[in-house]
Amino acid sequence: MLLGNFIHVSISIMQLTLLKSKLLRAEVTDRALHYEGSLAIDSALMEQVGLRPYEKILVANIANGERFETYAIQAPKGSHTISLNGAAAHKGEIGDLLVIMSFAQFDQAEAASWKPQVLVLADGNRRVVRADNVLVAENVFA
Repeated sequence: MLLGNFIHVSISIMQLTLLKSKLLRAEVTDRALHYEGSLAIDSALMEQVGLRPYEKILVANIANGERFETYAIQAPKGSHTISLNGAAAHKGEIGDLLVIMSFAQFDQAEAASWKPQVLVLADGNRRVVRADNVLVAENVFA
């Protein structure tokens, strides 16, 4: 039985993957090989750049060129912690500087005006050298 003539129209909106959040020059403060996995990041830093717990991240190690994907977990606020956990512990040493990035999907209109949230860190993750598109809160490190 024919219910009528239907025209199926499929509109596909192109999505672009853009940088959402970045912590630049984050210093590795700890390694925990026998932990389940992930990268532990001071929760104050995560909040500042809009990085959510369990969000997929791409990590680049400035010291050795290693790049790997994992997910972010919160370290205690104000701890200045950046900890390579599980298999990621093989990707760097304490003192190495990392670039921690997350990405998001945007349509072309959103992408035209998008700016990522970026913090450039120094002094063992205790100081923000530069903040791009981030309103840095007072007393970030309680």
